[in-house]
Order: sequence, then C-alpha cells, then structure tokens
Amino acid sequence: MQSLKNQLIIFSLLAITPLFSLAQQANVNLDWAPQKNTEQLVPYGGNVISPEVKDDHTITFRVKAPDAHKVELTGGPILLALKSKTNIPFTKEADGTWTLAVGPVKPDIYVYRLLIDGVAVADPNNTLTGVSNQPGYSNVVVHDKKPAYYDAQNVPHGSITRHIYHSDVLNGEREIFVYTPPGYDPKKKYPVLYLLGGSGELASGWMLDGRANYIADNLLAERKIVPMIIAMPNNQVVHRNDPDHLQKTYKLFEEELRKQIVPFVDAHYSTVKDRKGRAISGLSMGGRHTEAVGFNAIDLFSSFGILSAGDLEPEKLNPAFFSNPKSKDKVDYLLVGLGGNEQQEAIGKRSAAIHAALEKIGVKHEYFIGGDGAHDWGTWRLLLHEKLLPNLFK
Repeated sequence: MQSLKNQLIIFSLLAITPLFSLAQQANVNLDWAPQKNTEQLVPYGGNVISPEVKDDHTITFRVKAPDAHKVELTGGPILLALKSKTNIPFTKEADGTWTLAVGPVKPDIYVYRLLIDGVAVADPNNTLTGVSNQPGYSNVVVHDKKPAYYDAQNVPHGSITRHIYHSDVLNGEREIFVYTPPGYDPKKKYPVLYLLGGSGELASGWMLDGRANYIADNLLAERKIVPMIIAMPNNQVVHRNDPDHLQKTYKLFEEELRKQIVPFVDAHYSTVKDRKGRAISGLSMGGRHTEAVGFNAIDLFSSFGILSAGDLEPEKLNPAFFSNPKSKDKVDYLLVGLGGNEQQEAIGKRSAAIHAALEKIGVKHEYFIGGDGAHDWGTWRLLLHEKLLPNLFK
C-alpha cells in the first residue's frame, strides 16, 4: 500500500513538472528567465529559437535568411555590454540559418536589432519586442539565479490603469497610465510621482521597458519606499523631428501639465493636492522637461528627478529658478543621475552643468553616476530603483 502511495506521489510530481518548466518565450507566466531554452520549442510563429540565453549568461542569436548576404548584431545597449565598438557579424549555416554566440554579459535587459543586408530590423523570432515612438527593436533578457529587482515577484502588486482623456491644449485624445500601490485606499491621500519618458518613448514606456510598477511593488514589499501613485503621461507634444522642437515643446507641455494632466490625476485619484505631495521626473527628454518645465512649476512640485539629461546653460533655460534665492528652500529632493558609461558623452557634460549650477545657488541635490549602462533602460531602471523612489516623500 505504501509503495502504491509513493508511486502515485511520484506520478503526480511528474505530471505537474511541465507546468513549471521554462520554455523559450512561452509567455505563460511573467517569467523572469523567458529566453532560457529547456524544451527546444520554437516561439509560436517563429522558425528558429532566438535569442537563447543560458545560465552562464551567454546568448545565441539566430535568424533564417537563406537569401541574405550579411547579417550583423547591432544596438547600443547590447554592444556596450559586449564591449564591442562595432557591429558583430553572424555566421551562415548550410541550411540558411545565420548564428551568433556571444557573452557572457551581466544579467540585465538589453535592446538590440539585427542588421540584415544593411537594414536594421527587430529579431523576427523574438516575442519581446519594444513598443515606442520609433522603429521596432528587440529585448534580450539575460537572467541570473533569481528574479531581478525589476521582475514580477511573489509580492503584493499594485494596479495600472490606462486612461484616455481629451486635451483642449493639444486638441486631441491622449493617454496616461496610472499606477496605484497594492492596497490602494480611496479614503487615504497619496503623493504622486509624474514620470516622463524620453524622445521616442510613449506613455507606456516606463511600464513596459522601465518596469516601474514591478520596481515599486518590490520596493514596497521591502518597506524601502512610501506608498505612492505613479502617473505616466505622454510628454510627446511636438513631433520629435520638428526643427523647432525644443522651442515649442516646453510651453506646450507645461500647459498640458497644468490644465490637463495634474487636474485629471487629482480628480480621479485620492491624492495629496499640494506641491509637497508631487514629484516630477523623466529620462533624457523627460529629464529636460523636468528641468525646463518642472523648475518653472515650483508651485506644483517639490521633488525632481533629472535622469540622463541637463543643459549646458541651465541658467538660460530657466532663469526664474536659478535667479531666485528662495529656490533652495523649495526643493525637498532633487536627483541628477546618469549611467556610468554616460560621463564622456554629451549627456555627461550636460548633467555636470546642471549639477554645477545647482551647487552655485545652494540647492541641495543628489548627484549620482553609477551602473554599467549608458543612455538606455538599464540606467533608468537602476536610477528609479536605487535613488529616485526610495528618496521621495520622506
């Protein structure tokens, strides 16, 4: 009888094992190692496995292109991780499949494209494709031994709601994504972080590529941040390739913030409706919006995050803020942050300029340079997790 019982237990374990197996981009669970191949299954609709990420942090890319003459790996984030200054060529196999094995690389999420006969394309076999206001790209997830700080973990989760609203300022329908923390209670009042994207990003960027909701969930579970609402609006208000983009966008986006975005969030959520309960931050172009628009809206915001951004002449960009001796008393928290590999770029010089200008007028702020990333999501996820969220509304 005992033997039969043991056999049944073993059979039951074998029966449920496939449910927990990692499959190549199966998209069954919110998998923290989605491109680890354990079942030799091609992604649905694909014809080869690509990318395949192994536990030793190496990656194999494949594409079936029998008529192609040249295939290369391209994309700033992945090439930086591989310490390559040039695109990396694939090798063509007899069956017309092009293959490239690289690494190991540090666990993270990296953007890449394939260059097929000179044309940059998203990996046709990778289901993790970026969605933004720019041509398609692919993400490769290099996993570690456990979920990362930006992965969905077994903790209480907040909610994200997509709102469509009409803007009288921009004369059209627009979208905003709003994160509410787990246990959100309309009877309580919550501070709000307005989180902005960069050039080419949409309102969904901080959620899909930035993993802002998972990062907030995990930090809340660790009791490292205060419960807050995160509003992620679309800060694209002028075509990014408009030659007068900078001159047009600041005034328009400030008007959109004042007349549409902040009133909408305050009307639909239980918020702290004063400047002490509001922060604004953004990456790249969104960081410039934080500097140019946020500093001009000191009546709305008391905390700021300038991520991978800045201006070589910040006093000219926002003279009212930098000429006001009371500005230093109006800032609760201010982060100027960039990636470790951005220092030598133009971004590094602009960030250093805003840092120096703030020091000159005595505005207390945190100047942080860290991580292995450059001007990419690896940097911005790190800044959100390590610096911005833990220091807001304390």
